[in-house]
Amino acid sequence: MLTTMLISLGLPTDRLPKHPELATAASITAVSQRAEAAGYDAVFVTDHPFPSAKYVAHGGHHSIDPFVALSFAAAATTTLRLQTNLLILAYRNPFVTAQGISTLDSLSGGRTIIGVGAGYLAPEFAALGAEFAARGKRNDEVLTAMTAAWRGEPVEMEGSDFRATDNVLQPLPAQLPHPPLLIGGNSTAAIRRAVTMAQGWIPMPSPASAAKALGTPGIETLDDLGARIAIADRLAAEHGRTEPLQIWFTPWAMSGFGDKRWDPHPLLDELASLASLGVVGVTVTLPGSTLEEFLGVVDAFAEDIVQHVR
Repeated sequence: MLTTMLISLGLPTDRLPKHPELATAASITAVSQRAEAAGYDAVFVTDHPFPSAKYVAHGGHHSIDPFVALSFAAAATTTLRLQTNLLILAYRNPFVTAQGISTLDSLSGGRTIIGVGAGYLAPEFAALGAEFAARGKRNDEVLTAMTAAWRGEPVEMEGSDFRATDNVLQPLPAQLPHPPLLIGGNSTAAIRRAVTMAQGWIPMPSPASAAKALGTPGIETLDDLGARIAIADRLAAEHGRTEPLQIWFTPWAMSGFGDKRWDPHPLLDELASLASLGVVGVTVTLPGSTLEEFLGVVDAFAEDIVQHVR
């Protein structure tokens, strides 16, 4: 039997320009308050500041600024966690990013969960002046810089495009030493980064056929996920990690490759199987093209699933 599972709901702010009603302050407020009342643990947003028209035309999506969106969710709620899923670190200066995260965490009373990723859209990297080929190395650099800044002490550090000399960050995060960091991606490099530099890991369900486009191996079955978790366990032993790795996942039907429909009993069985593998939380993206429709789906999913994993 499944005893508990954290559930994070995707805010429907990624449906621009087709459904602008869902990317408004009123929508973020209503969805966040409904999610909190219905028992969801968190809401999340993704990060695509400037995607290519080709990407969007072929099934990709826009997003609104993650820190602005989550600040509206924070202001409308009291206990709901605020998750980035996933924030692309290579798109921004590490200390600007560190301050954005710490400000959101401070003002929300310590409610942030920071999922980060390497990114996979070369045209978006080019438009933002970020180096696509070096994105893995950049992830490590930014994580190191942010962690140093969050200590609240003067930072002396030189990176690929920055030089800090006796610089100090304020405000500091409410969560000490910093909000939980979750590393997204299925690759061994991403798993190693999670084991050595973060509190958690966010693998994602995806077909093997999409591995090249997404820049990460596919995970099509629970056995695939189990094999990746075995790699995490091996790397944790090699690096002497004793802290459990917080693992988040997305049920296939509720992912970007699913149809967003669910059958309660099979989905609850899947969540139980995920929990047996060590997964502590799941992210879900629900359907809906109007606010009224989306709120109805939020309630239905809560009744079918959320209330049964408490």
